[in-house]
Amino acid sequence: MDTELFQRSAHSPSYFELARGMGDSGRPLADFCIPCNPYFPTPEMFNELAKNLDMILKFYPSDSATITARLARILRLNPATLAMSNGSTELITWMDHLWFRESVAVPIPTFGRWTDQPLETGKRVDMYPLQETSEFELDIDAYIRFIRARKSRVAVLCNPNNPDGGYLPRHEIVRFMDELADLDLVVIDESFIDFVEVERHPSVATDATIRPNVVVLKSLGKNFGLHGIRFGYLVANPALAGKMGRTLPKWNLNSLAESVVFMLEEHAAEYAESLELIARDRYNMGMALARLPELTVYSSQGNFLLVKLAPGIDGIALRDFLLSRHQVFIRECGNKLGMSSQFVRLVVRPEQDVVRLVDGIHDYTRGGSLGIVRSVS
Repeated sequence: MDTELFQRSAHSPSYFELARGMGDSGRPLADFCIPCNPYFPTPEMFNELAKNLDMILKFYPSDSATITARLARILRLNPATLAMSNGSTELITWMDHLWFRESVAVPIPTFGRWTDQPLETGKRVDMYPLQETSEFELDIDAYIRFIRARKSRVAVLCNPNNPDGGYLPRHEIVRFMDELADLDLVVIDESFIDFVEVERHPSVATDATIRPNVVVLKSLGKNFGLHGIRFGYLVANPALAGKMGRTLPKWNLNSLAESVVFMLEEHAAEYAESLELIARDRYNMGMALARLPELTVYSSQGNFLLVKLAPGIDGIALRDFLLSRHQVFIRECGNKLGMSSQFVRLVVRPEQDVVRLVDGIHDYTRGGSLGIVRSVS
């Protein structure tokens, strides 16, 4: 395995790069790195897409307004409050160009594009460090004080946060938005909000549509297990959403993305079931990992778990061992701001894959003498 793949950027290599680098190992890769929904789309949906693949690939898609209108109908939102894009990172890029003028406040660790994108265009990024001693929980009032002290003009908040899965109740997010109504922009990244189970209606998307400076970001790829299609959207008041919509290319969505959007309404029950299965797997996986004395497992409302490795275990070495010996791919967090190689992020996967992961960790630590580490509840 060519480990130089991991040195080329702050993000993990793609599944395709890894598969090509591993050659014919005789065993499919168990991907615990890319946050994906393993239960959706269903096999029946994939069969339906396969039957229409020649038409999907041969013909132009509808314009973005048509696809956005269909998504708005499913979400029961005004189409004027939505803008769809070729992946949520495209929206982050354009938000930076359109609305990030001077400075942006971002808690770290979090999704890397929130710090990398504005840094690349010369903005000042005010990084608010989340503390391991507080289990990386974000204190809303302390964060607001930090924003005021730094005089940040844009504030970002990811809920649930990536990589720790920390979740703040909806009422706290609404309060955060209202406290910062004078900023140029407040961004609530809800890329993983559908995986939350502690609140029935956790999203603040509808609240954003009636506020002057709030944008809520959504990622369909993460929710639906379709990263390869690249589609995401934002929700905001009609002025902000309209400005983003006019900035994006008219045909920025492909025909495969359109086909999936037009399938969603009739498969809503299967999607809801997939979220229940992931919640079950998250609990079971967390319990299985917590039994390993070498790991500290943090509670999460995302479709992933943050794990701290015991002293003496290096995340890079563990990642490379699992990949080369067990064909298990994990996310080592040493290149994430605010983290170190003692942390790894593990995507929630079905039981048979978790058994493979646990066996691999046992294999790596066999013969060692490591201290017992508590599990974080």
